[in-house]
Amino acid sequence: MKFKSNLLAFLLFAGITSVSFSQSATKTDVNKDIDVVRVYEQVVSEGYGTAFIYKELANAYYFKSDYKKALLWFEKLFEAEKTNDPDILQRYKQTLKAVKSSENSKAVVKL
Repeated sequence: MKFKSNLLAFLLFAGITSVSFSQSATKTDVNKDIDVVRVYEQVVSEGYGTAFIYKELANAYYFKSDYKKALLWFEKLFEAEKTNDPDILQRYKQTLKAVKSSENSKAVVKL
């Protein structure tokens, strides 16, 4: 009889813990479906563009291999502020090469 009650208590404990763990694993991340690029472009279209936003858009399009759009945002970034970040300058050079814009690549700041 004692064995049955211990087994029943164990099964009850195991059932409760498995249900509580399974409920906590089904949380939904609401931020995973937000397209940040779209949000930033909306902000720029409303007239609130900043150098930070231009940098984020340029990097996003650069890493998506959409070099024409990346070039547009890199140029807006350089209009908004002068940057000496070697990563940004290297990405800009790579973007110019990808777009095959040789006359613009000569004007790039040397690393």
